[in-house]
Amino acid sequence: MKRLIILILCLSASLLAGGQTLSGTYRFAQRDTCDLYLDIYEPVADAVSADGPARPSILFVFGGGFISGKRDDAYFLPWFKLLTENGFRVISIDYRLGLKGVRMRFDPLHLIDAAEKTKHAVDLGVEDVFSAVCYLSDHAGELGIDMDNIVIAGSSAGAMISLSSEWEICNGTPRAAVLPLNFNFVGVMSFAGAVMSTTGEPRYPFKPCPQLLIHGTADGAVAYDKTAFGRRGMYGSSSLAKILSDGGHVYNIYRFKNHSHDMAANFIATWPEQIRFLEENVMGKSGRIIDAMVDDPAVPVMGNITLDDIY
Repeated sequence: MKRLIILILCLSASLLAGGQTLSGTYRFAQRDTCDLYLDIYEPVADAVSADGPARPSILFVFGGGFISGKRDDAYFLPWFKLLTENGFRVISIDYRLGLKGVRMRFDPLHLIDAAEKTKHAVDLGVEDVFSAVCYLSDHAGELGIDMDNIVIAGSSAGAMISLSSEWEICNGTPRAAVLPLNFNFVGVMSFAGAVMSTTGEPRYPFKPCPQLLIHGTADGAVAYDKTAFGRRGMYGSSSLAKILSDGGHVYNIYRFKNHSHDMAANFIATWPEQIRFLEENVMGKSGRIIDAMVDDPAVPVMGNITLDDIY
């Protein structure tokens, strides 16, 4: 776990100096174990143009292996600043850390147990995301938020929660039933994410929103392709891209050659891919599909992080 924290801190600190000023903090849910809060960072006023389509709010879900992390960790702030300076509101949320204090083992005898525990942690996170959406809906007027224009973004564990939130909406699950009528995100931005499934390959009975999938091809923590045993599995970006492609859905996948789990934290280096997705796919509704293998020496490469390092 210490290596994961050091990797993210080094990446973010070295990529951009400076932070982002917090606009407001709000409690959006009370659980038996904790209260959950969200932080809002308003866009820079002169970055918001009255012309053209409105820029979406970015609902961000942090990473940390479901055992650590905070919505306001310092290494996210330079990226938040980049977003707000380009006219995007950032909403960074808490969620319950479903694997904190849980023993995880990944040998063949314990894979099913590890998968079920991870799926439970994802489910808790999705429930908390949906609670945050309901809070935003209830207070949209006073917060100035357009509920029809929200992108969900996540890193690592947060990317798994973000992708799974969209999957649950498209499958009309009981968890998604609490959401405002006909609510959906207008985009998903996943930094090294996956969908955990106990029912086989993920499917989308209802059309999903456009998805940006950023992943290292050598990721040792969250599957780049998939890890499946029976009907249980972790379906990573490469696998999801094929599913989305087969379904005729819109996605952009950037496969960073020989990168590991560092792509969960490479926010600044992948800004060109992000802004193009936001402006063309989300705001412009272009339907543009990208499937690119990226071998760019300008993107920082850090040491590999494995599940044993995290747990």
